[in-house]
Amino acid sequence: MKTVQAIEHCHSIVRRHDKDRYLASLFASDDNRPFLWALYAFNYEIARVRELVSDPVLGEMRFQWWSDVIDRLYENSAIEHPVAQVLAGAIEHRALPKPPFINLIEARKFDLYNDPMPSLAQLEGYLGETSSAVIQLAAIILAGSEAANSATAAGYAGVAYGVAGLLRALPMHRARGQCYLPSDMLEHEGLSAAHVLSGRREKGLLRVLETMNSFAARRLAEARALRREVSTAALPAFLPAALIDGYLIKISRAGFDALDKMTDVPQWRRQLRLWYMARTGQF
Repeated sequence: MKTVQAIEHCHSIVRRHDKDRYLASLFASDDNRPFLWALYAFNYEIARVRELVSDPVLGEMRFQWWSDVIDRLYENSAIEHPVAQVLAGAIEHRALPKPPFINLIEARKFDLYNDPMPSLAQLEGYLGETSSAVIQLAAIILAGSEAANSATAAGYAGVAYGVAGLLRALPMHRARGQCYLPSDMLEHEGLSAAHVLSGRREKGLLRVLETMNSFAARRLAEARALRREVSTAALPAFLPAALIDGYLIKISRAGFDALDKMTDVPQWRRQLRLWYMARTGQF
């Protein structure tokens, strides 16, 4: 596939399936934007594996295929896959490190099974290898070696964005038998993953949702406290975090309804928020 077609393929994936990151990418420079789309398209391909397979073994095989693709990209081997083609350019452009890609794939294997998330600490680790890693890789694409200073901020922002995303996706996860709410927090309220999956409106469950909401807000505040460590060039990588406040407010207001209906913020509000934050150099 020609490079222009491969870039358009990545662009289409991100525009359709990862709207927040797509809108944020529009604030990046023209030369870096295709590389961001390749990274985000890769992230989407990995994140959706659970939806594509009927058996975890098939998912493991698909993850192995992507691991092999990453290995080959770092061996400068040509890959006939549009996302891989553009991603190869991103890797070469900024000498992106290999471990975050492999770790992201490994972390996503958790998605293939219906095992409950054991603890808040393990959830934070999972999000660190997935959501946070995407922010930091995007920062490297945009700012090169300067992005090393933003790693801690990326860690906090990724966890905050990831928690907000999981809370928003509660209805979808419940429908397929998954529970990402930490078991240790549920057990503290005398609950289990089964209570979440059944949709029983226990007061203790509402307290868990509120605690998770507060946890995301705290991690976001910690990321913003490190704004000076994020270079101006890297800001578009962090911009999706600017939308967390709006999501958390919606989730908090939804209460128990968050179990059954995905909470969202109108796109025009998100676009306005991103424009304002980019204009003022914030996230």
